[in-house]
Amino acid sequence: MKIVLSVTGLATMVVAVALINANPEQAKAGSTVYVGQRGTGRVSMEKVDHSTWDKLLRKYVDKDGYVNYRSWHASASDRRSLSGYLSSLSQANPQVSASKDSRLAFWINAYNAVTVHGILREYPTSSIRNHTAKLFGYNIWKDLQLYVGGRAYSLEAIEHETLRKMSEPRIHFAIVCASIGCPRLLNEAYTASKLQQQLEANAKDFFSRSQNFRYEPQSRRFYLSSIMSWFAEDFGSNQSSQLRTIARWLPNKSAKATAQAGSGSVSYLDYNWDLNDQASRRVARR
Repeated sequence: MKIVLSVTGLATMVVAVALINANPEQAKAGSTVYVGQRGTGRVSMEKVDHSTWDKLLRKYVDKDGYVNYRSWHASASDRRSLSGYLSSLSQANPQVSASKDSRLAFWINAYNAVTVHGILREYPTSSIRNHTAKLFGYNIWKDLQLYVGGRAYSLEAIEHETLRKMSEPRIHFAIVCASIGCPRLLNEAYTASKLQQQLEANAKDFFSRSQNFRYEPQSRRFYLSSIMSWFAEDFGSNQSSQLRTIARWLPNKSAKATAQAGSGSVSYLDYNWDLNDQASRRVARR
């Protein structure tokens, strides 16, 4: 049999072999990593207890959303507590009736807890982007999967197939990808009874920080986090409606008035993918 390889195909194979030879573990790195417990969940999301996650967040996360990964990683008991919490999420059945706020709180907590678990698996690390291989190897957003009700959900699936379909744009100020450019990781668990208050507070906090929002009144130009570009459609069908959506969360009257009118121009700020790690924190968010 005669095998013909294109230049591109041959180059791709050479790169792949080089990567595997340089790091034999790379060949295994693309394997799916499952967390939680496999099996059919029977519990409504309204019945899931988030108190363990709440205690861990209060212990290891500061008011600005920076995580003490070093101490958390060093504590075998608290890493087990996190694993136990993830297993408790597996007991939920998405098909069992639950209020929208219960479902939102469940999936936001699940996304954040799986992300923290994923970083602790890799720690020490400087960025989640170190673990998001595009061609070969492990991609934390695709390959780290949580069992819920017998189905495995990746971080991508939780975000795009579940949370975004619930028509609540404030999720983008609540789910955290372990980066400084993300919204703060709230240092308490989301719960159905407090969800609306928590989402509103985090939205206001998000736009209060210069890394996410700036406004120049003379030119009426908004400088927004890249999150507002990536997920623009979740805030409205066009720029004017998107500005009107975020107006109530903006920190000053001039910006609020321009946004409420749906006018002004928009630019997007660079995103900071550095790890939201207390140990390497150099500049406080402000």
